[in-house]
Amino acid sequence: MNWNLANKTALVTGGTKGIGRAIVDELVHLGAQVWFVARNEHDVQAVADEFRKRHVLVTALAGDVTDRAFRELLITQITERWGRLDILINNVGTNVRRKFIEYTEPEYRQLFETNLFSLTEMCRLAFPLLQKSGQASVVNLASVAGSVDVQSGPPYGMTKAAIIQLTRHLAAEWAPHGIRVNAVSPWYIETPLTEPVRSNPQRMEQIIARTPMARIGQPEEVAAAVAFLAMDAASYITGQNLVVDGGFSVKGL
Repeated sequence: MNWNLANKTALVTGGTKGIGRAIVDELVHLGAQVWFVARNEHDVQAVADEFRKRHVLVTALAGDVTDRAFRELLITQITERWGRLDILINNVGTNVRRKFIEYTEPEYRQLFETNLFSLTEMCRLAFPLLQKSGQASVVNLASVAGSVDVQSGPPYGMTKAAIIQLTRHLAAEWAPHGIRVNAVSPWYIETPLTEPVRSNPQRMEQIIARTPMARIGQPEEVAAAVAFLAMDAASYITGQNLVVDGGFSVKGL
């Protein structure tokens, strides 16, 4: 079985920075036709231009996946361009780090809109395209915060826990349609989202002390796990949450 994504069509949300950008790079490298989206139009164009300079064709669209009209436009365009979707990577996510009682209602509602509800709607809207693939893969970006407390704020952990559970349900429900659904849960990765934590020496000391590999991860290491789950080589894997954490989740004393 070939370890590549040749002739596969893929959609990546949040594809201009951090883990999302690394995923786009990995999928392209493995031969997939990639469509990526992100909110910032300047960032979207800059990344698309980088690929064009490398003579690599990607499709890019700027917009907010929390907006219903944008989601519907995106799916319509993919339907018109490809007529099917082999790979859906739900990567968009954000965080506001607070103690629970310090959150405002708009803050935690926005976390749910961004991290969970937009992902849920992307899955729902993409289903007909995924079904047409006959051998499709959905990979949802969750987090170790969805399984244990990592002091990243309760709403963030709540959204990631829900993503893991949604992944399990959809895996069971969509298997007869030829669609596999898995999640990937990173620990601390060197991305713009984790910069506030990484700039705190005391917090970083705690993180490294709890990580057997004694370092944080790189976006490319998460992207490799995502790409594997997207491959036909992972054709008997569904409903799983692949933890990419340098051993954090198995460390005791």
